[in-house]
Amino acid sequence: MAQFLATVTTRSGQRRQLQIQASDGASARRQLRQRGLVATQLEPASSRAPTGLDLAKLLEARPGVREKALFANKLAALVDAGVPIVRSLDLMARQQRQPLFKRALESVGTEVNQGGSLGAALRRWPQVFDPLTVAMVEAGEAGGVLDESLRRLAKLLEGNAKLQNQIKGAMGYPVAVLAIAVLVFLGMTIFLIPTFAGIFADLGAELPPFTQLMVDLSALLRSSFSLLLVAGLAIGVWLFERHRATAEGRRQVDGLLLRLPLFGDLIQKTATAQFCRTFSSLTRAGVPILLSLEIVQDTAGNAVIADAIVQSRQQVLEGVPLSVALASKGVFPELAVSMLAIGEETGQMDAMLSKVADFYEDEVEAAVKALTAMLEPAMIVIVGGIVGSILLAMYLPMFSIFDQIK
Repeated sequence: MAQFLATVTTRSGQRRQLQIQASDGASARRQLRQRGLVATQLEPASSRAPTGLDLAKLLEARPGVREKALFANKLAALVDAGVPIVRSLDLMARQQRQPLFKRALESVGTEVNQGGSLGAALRRWPQVFDPLTVAMVEAGEAGGVLDESLRRLAKLLEGNAKLQNQIKGAMGYPVAVLAIAVLVFLGMTIFLIPTFAGIFADLGAELPPFTQLMVDLSALLRSSFSLLLVAGLAIGVWLFERHRATAEGRRQVDGLLLRLPLFGDLIQKTATAQFCRTFSSLTRAGVPILLSLEIVQDTAGNAVIADAIVQSRQQVLEGVPLSVALASKGVFPELAVSMLAIGEETGQMDAMLSKVADFYEDEVEAAVKALTAMLEPAMIVIVGGIVGSILLAMYLPMFSIFDQIK
């Protein structure tokens, strides 16, 4: 049973708020009518904003791209099967395990049951449904093809998630291996080298320069200076994150990422594929171009590219073709801009952008495979070099010890 908060008008004309328990919004209204009351507003009690600090709700996980795609697929299947939207939302709310998503679906179902549109109801939950989802749903409602719009939305979200996962996989592998290499280096330097240094000191062996360097580094890492170093690194990371949280800092970091060797080209291709796929899906669904550009800028994933889209949107408002506006910014590949120009001339911009998205998605997949194949041996060499240098530093003094024995 769910808790509902109803705003009712009594026979004397007074407005009151009542909290009742019911299985759904329709049952709650029936209970009120049996009591001679008519609700002017009815919503799940849990959907109201908390008046105080509710730490549990603040820490609730927001639905990810996968959950949103699953939602769109399920709702499209139910609507296509002829199940009423209110009933569909109620079924999905019962099956939903995430508390925030469950409350959102219950609230949306109640509002739709009261006569509101699905798009408007979704818009009231920006922490769950992003502008892309809302725009696709509203376009589907306006055109009478809600099930088709939802299927396109699900496919779009799944494609975007796949692209992002490919990038994370390509960039995450070297980061993880380097982190392991650093931990191995620190472990051997702090714990292993002092043991060998003590043995060499007892034997009176003269340490080679490289071995002496490693012994001195070990002593430095075991001193109080290492705590100052860790504190300095922590403060540096904190200052960097604070700077990156600002608009200007985000632009600087994202601009640097686009200029990185190997990874910069991969990030640009990913952003191009995502822009073309999202913009094509929105325009095909009937969303106006200016609104589509506004939504696409929020899903760009890179501040530099988002700024270019914002500036291009302003130029489109002034009558400049979109392809010309994007070409002047220089953030998208020339091929993508040229194909967009052809689509504008032929009146098939959405179809052309879809082909461009297919091309760059294949490019990203091939680039990720090539990058991974190149990085794997490079990381092995780096890890081997780190471990080998420490072993070399430990074994070099043994040659002088053997000479003394002879």
